[in-house]
Amino acid sequence: MPDSSLAEYEVVRGKARSFYPRYERKEELQHQTHFCPGCGHGTIHKMVAAAIDELGVQDRSIMVGPVGCSVFTYYYFDVGNVQAAHGRAPAVATAIRRSRPHGIVISYQGDGDLSAIGSAEILHAANRGENITVIFVNNAIYSMTGGQAAPTTLLGQKSTTTPNGRSAAREGYPLHVSELLATLDAPVYIERVGLGDNRQIVQAARAIRRGIEYQVRGLGFSLIEVLSPCPTIWKMSPVDAQHWVRDVMEKTFPLGVFVDRAHDRLPAPPPSAAPTLADLPHLLGVADQDLPEGHAHALSGDLPVDLQVRIAGFGGQGVLLLGEVLAEAGLDAGLEVSWLPSYGPEMRSGTSNCHVRIARGAIDSPLVATPGVLVAMNEPSLRKFDLSVRPGGWVIYNGDEFPADCRRQGVRVLALPFTRLADAMGDKRAANMIMLGAVLEIAAILPRQSIGAALRRLVKNPRWVELDERAIARGRELLRQALAEG
Repeated sequence: MPDSSLAEYEVVRGKARSFYPRYERKEELQHQTHFCPGCGHGTIHKMVAAAIDELGVQDRSIMVGPVGCSVFTYYYFDVGNVQAAHGRAPAVATAIRRSRPHGIVISYQGDGDLSAIGSAEILHAANRGENITVIFVNNAIYSMTGGQAAPTTLLGQKSTTTPNGRSAAREGYPLHVSELLATLDAPVYIERVGLGDNRQIVQAARAIRRGIEYQVRGLGFSLIEVLSPCPTIWKMSPVDAQHWVRDVMEKTFPLGVFVDRAHDRLPAPPPSAAPTLADLPHLLGVADQDLPEGHAHALSGDLPVDLQVRIAGFGGQGVLLLGEVLAEAGLDAGLEVSWLPSYGPEMRSGTSNCHVRIARGAIDSPLVATPGVLVAMNEPSLRKFDLSVRPGGWVIYNGDEFPADCRRQGVRVLALPFTRLADAMGDKRAANMIMLGAVLEIAAILPRQSIGAALRRLVKNPRWVELDERAIARGRELLRQALAEG
């Protein structure tokens, strides 16, 4: 056919725009998905991508995939992609939807993921009526682990992962997720569809589009359960696996609409703008005249952008409190903060550390991998974290002298017996506050009023507040002396 005649033809169906142009999971096969021949995931992916295109929401769609074969969504969908821990996709989707209220969030999960370890997450997300869409791929088995039945495995079903077949006495009966969630009042739409033949596939595409459309309309929680073939684990040919969906699976999991409340469900009101930290005092009922002087100064943009501190020691040394005071003071000053604790189960003498970040802009992660300041309250903590301190940073060490083999070029050190210094002031437990004073003098970003306000919120005993304030002042003084001495 001459090339000139091609203009007479119009492409009516092609690759969805919501897919990447090429799939880079495997270098040699970038033009196609990489699921096993006959697997239902590829078909379902096409349905989801087509629905996103038809509804015009590609630029605000976010896919959440957990583990197993469902995880590969980020190789194929040209949308926002977030990977969740096993079973936790509904919880992650909830957080994303609430923090990005104009986003369209699609949780894509297999049955071993959603109905087993993720059963609590899906139940409570549905019961809250979260405005998300869940695609539930039910192939009745665990695809990536061996020797166990999924909650949806059929009675007597044998596969490479259930070689002995499912027994009601041993593993119980198949779990009917759609029927279970349909007993709740909140979900707007729940339907079970299949991929057993062309008629079922057409209906599945309609259901998936409807579930996403209801989210676009703000109607609430939708779940579409898709009975999907898995020829590899079922040990069947692709054609036989597809027929097995229609002829066998459907008897245990009948297809149909279990809930559709769209006709009487009102859209959720449009989300209001999220409050900023500048709004926090007013939300808490604090009058402008009662705010500390440093509050307005911190918001003015004159302060350094990002303080990252790692604090470590034994349990009982006040490691977590030191971090809390620092973070609370940053919050009081109107800055973005994060405080991430880590501690053992012991009440005393166990290990303990925390990460603190204080910044003007959004904090991308609460983890402090390369601290600008390390507060080491004992030698084991020093040796564990010393090498992580960034060049130009500081180490505040509670010891008579700094170990020579821990010294690094470009990292400054303040090593003093802070516990003995605190004991001389009245109580050795104030050592953490002396070390906090040194940190505050190094950082020089937090107003003194904010430190005092944080201390009074966290420490209820006025006697301790007075001692801690003196200890903080002592720590500032010691740091200034060290700087003066070079």
